[in-house]
Amino acid sequence: MSSATQPFRVSLYKALLFGHVAQGLKAGTVYLEQSYKYRALEGYLLEREQWQTRRTHYVHLADLERLADPHNMLQQLEVDLHQQYVTTNARLEARSNPFVQSKSDETLLVRTPPQRRDHTETLATFFPGRQYIALTEILATVNQLTHFLAEFTHGQHHPTVARPPVQTFLAGLLGVGCGIGIRKLARIFRHVQETQVEHAVNWYFTPTNLQAANDRIPQMIDRLPLPTIYRRSVDSLQTSSDGQKFEIPAESLNANYSSKYFGKGQGVSVYSFMDERHLLFYSTVIRAAERESAYVLEGLLHNNVVHSEVHSTDTHGYSELVFGVMHLLGFTYAPRIKHFQRQRLYAFKGLRRHDAYPSFLVKPSGTINVPLILAQWDAILRLLVSLKLKVTTPSALFRRLNSYSSQYGLYRALKAFGQILKSLFLLRYLDDVELRQRITQQLNKVEQSHRFARALSVGHPRELLSVDKEGQEIEEGCRRLIKNAVTCWNYVYLAKRLLGTADPTHQHLLVQAIRHGSPISWQHINLLGEYDFSDKRLEDSVGILPATWLHAKASKLAELVG
Repeated sequence: MSSATQPFRVSLYKALLFGHVAQGLKAGTVYLEQSYKYRALEGYLLEREQWQTRRTHYVHLADLERLADPHNMLQQLEVDLHQQYVTTNARLEARSNPFVQSKSDETLLVRTPPQRRDHTETLATFFPGRQYIALTEILATVNQLTHFLAEFTHGQHHPTVARPPVQTFLAGLLGVGCGIGIRKLARIFRHVQETQVEHAVNWYFTPTNLQAANDRIPQMIDRLPLPTIYRRSVDSLQTSSDGQKFEIPAESLNANYSSKYFGKGQGVSVYSFMDERHLLFYSTVIRAAERESAYVLEGLLHNNVVHSEVHSTDTHGYSELVFGVMHLLGFTYAPRIKHFQRQRLYAFKGLRRHDAYPSFLVKPSGTINVPLILAQWDAILRLLVSLKLKVTTPSALFRRLNSYSSQYGLYRALKAFGQILKSLFLLRYLDDVELRQRITQQLNKVEQSHRFARALSVGHPRELLSVDKEGQEIEEGCRRLIKNAVTCWNYVYLAKRLLGTADPTHQHLLVQAIRHGSPISWQHINLLGEYDFSDKRLEDSVGILPATWLHAKASKLAELVG
């Protein structure tokens, strides 16, 4: 039969159709009006008509009047970038930075030495030694100090429903946050009932309630003088964020496969935010393969207790887009970028024509597209206002913007602006060893929190038990609340120790140990529960028969097993 008479087989073209639809969704040429992830970009921003008619009002409401005219800001950035090129290269030529060396192929070898610390007592020695503190006691004590359980309100706000006792809420926190599970915990703990704990978790444990409960602890600690020992400046607060991988035991829409982390299984990444005082003020659960840079602004804009001036991430949280938007929103972005010497540097046209350019050891290889930035400034300002007024979340907007074609004007303009800030930061990062040390130190605090999360998850150390996103957020909220409670208890205990001694030498040793240590310490905490060796608990409870009976039935057993 000739090809002209063969029937058209639709099934053969479905794969091509689906591929083109998927590509269109990612590029923005196809969109779903009712979708959360695949709307048109306009759907994530302030309505265009409202923006055009009330632009000045919205800019004032978002406190972004300083950005109304971009020309002065770009001129100042041009001066700053030019001066940083000159300063960095002059110091390299004079060999003023002993931790940067020029190799024979003119590439740079950069070292970041660990920060010098004097010999001090380990902070762990000042916590209770042989007296292990029960986790339940710590949660109850911190609740008395902060009343964080008051934030657990009924899901339907039903005034006639009897509120569960404190013990039930604490049992739910441990069952969910430590990965033990509600049913197992209710059966191995005393003085709690399984049905009561399940009811409390189902009706009172929500991501919103848990975020509000977590906020109570930093608000209380913020009034204490001791945590300020970790701040480098009273006028500036440095924060950081990083992801931690967890496996999911079943199929989940919020997870994906990764042989590197989960073998043949699926998993997610818990993306957490921490400040200089070791307080976890925000977290979210994302798919393990998602780029973390889309979520960097999430914790900075959508928390009510910590205002960050300087924020650090690792390479996974970095992008030129984030550099630009962070600066415009008033944050200083200071990531730790792996192999940053290979990053491309940019400059304004004026610097490329500068007399010193040929002699620079570190020189720009690209030019900032200033006309594009100016042409798209109104769209950039509309995006910033939408973020500040919380019309949309940064992650939803960034995911959509990142998936658009590189030819999309707003995306290209934001990248071009971000290239200015990225180049300025990399030149400072190369030249300032103390800046590199501060960034590393702050990121190490998040890593220590990750280790605590592993130790705390005694039930399933590398898993989240929930398969849906809301359940995963609840698990993470419970775990974060427990970690914050431990940090709070440690602060209060250390303050008690410090105030309880009149010996100046002992006070000095303790202050130095606090300064060089971390309040995220759990060696003195009983995370495993208690074991009962009473005669009653040593008795057989399930009817195991004696060995003589087993020997007598050996032939029968052999017959059964084949």
